[in-house]
Amino acid sequence: MEIKKSGSKGMSAMAKREERWAWLFILPPFIGFCLFMAYPIVFAVTASFSRWTGLNSLLGNMAGFRNYHDILTDPKFWKAMANTIIYMIGIPIGMILSILISMGINRLKSLGRIFTTLYYIPVVSSLVAVSILWAWVFNYDYGLLNSIIKALTGLHGPNWLGDEAMVKVAMIIFMTWKGLGGTIILYLAGLQNIPKDYYEAAKIDGATGLQLFRYITLPLISPITFYVLITSMIGGWQVFVEVQVMTGNGGTNYSAATIVFYLYQKAFAQNQLGYGCAVAVILAIIIFIITAINFSNQDKWVKTMD
Repeated sequence: MEIKKSGSKGMSAMAKREERWAWLFILPPFIGFCLFMAYPIVFAVTASFSRWTGLNSLLGNMAGFRNYHDILTDPKFWKAMANTIIYMIGIPIGMILSILISMGINRLKSLGRIFTTLYYIPVVSSLVAVSILWAWVFNYDYGLLNSIIKALTGLHGPNWLGDEAMVKVAMIIFMTWKGLGGTIILYLAGLQNIPKDYYEAAKIDGATGLQLFRYITLPLISPITFYVLITSMIGGWQVFVEVQVMTGNGGTNYSAATIVFYLYQKAFAQNQLGYGCAVAVILAIIIFIITAINFSNQDKWVKTMD
């Protein structure tokens, strides 16, 4: 008995038609990936080895690793790097506050939706608009925060955006506030997804409230914690708008500048686009390494209900 060979030659007309339609469906996202992902990445990496300004020839001004050497020997780059890392102190603070607030909202019924909406408003608000608002809050002479401090203590508050140390505190406060809403929504969804049977069984065995939180709540919301950690760290390395709007020039002695702000100044303020591409490549490598480390260690502490 003759057996038909598998492959395109042995395919029926209907199967061939389905294959053509499959390729047609795959083609648009593939073209989109090539145009908007692969090509920009290859172009940026190539430009990072040149002295390209946007007006001169890219390939005619190749400079090897000169841009990377200049970046790694520039004190401003390392200052921006340190500032960016300091701002990430707000990530665990925001996560802890989000867990506590979401647990409180979870205990409420009708009022819970109102509080959830209020906390989520900053997430859907324009980042530029809320940055301007908070710049007024932190204003040294007549800002809301210093007015409250003066009313309570009789002393004038600090120069939040002008002092090299206090500007970091101000930025951490603002970034933590801005990110609370989205994180609260995620934790609230995780809390509501935990079966009540777990808590009831633990209470029968004599578990205290702290034990319930430590051995049931925390482990079962750990996948959300992992997601928030990853996305917050990726976003933390890309902070720009807040610094640009609230400090204008990166703060006193570059005390508020971040890596992306440094990239912006070099690439667009000074027309060193090749240099800016090199900064972007370094930033991408840093984010990739940190994300890979987090993913490689997730099995040690991320738990599920399965």
